[in-house]
Amino acid sequence: MGEPGEEKEKIRVLVGGVFDILHVGHIHFLSKAKSLGDELVVIVAHDETVRRQKRREPVNPAEDRAELLKAIRYVDEVYIGSPGGIDFELVKRINPDVIAIGPDQNFNCEKLKEELRKHGINAEVIRIPYLYKSDRAKTSKIIRRIIEEFCE
Repeated sequence: MGEPGEEKEKIRVLVGGVFDILHVGHIHFLSKAKSLGDELVVIVAHDETVRRQKRREPVNPAEDRAELLKAIRYVDEVYIGSPGGIDFELVKRINPDVIAIGPDQNFNCEKLKEELRKHGINAEVIRIPYLYKSDRAKTSKIIRRIIEEFCE
């Protein structure tokens, strides 16, 4: 135990993602990520990144997605990523202790850890498993259901 008045170092957790149509799977992911530390920082994907990764237009622009994420009680800070891949300079400024990767995010945790080290970022990388029904908590499946149910 520290001395009186000594402030405990806060554990900062970082997640990134598209978060295009917020759904219960996102809430479970953000809640679990927050439980790994004291502060949760989110980098929401830039619209160009969504177009490149998902091969479609984002349903909601990055600014709207960021505003929705800021309203979630588990989230402490939100940044919009750069149009390229991972913005290692932004990650370095955020200075996370933990980076939580979602269950459907296409990252090899060990390779990501190596890449982070090359950029002087010494964060733990943790993959969070599916915490909700993966057949329902997936944006692409929600979009498909909307089209099938409401656009015939």
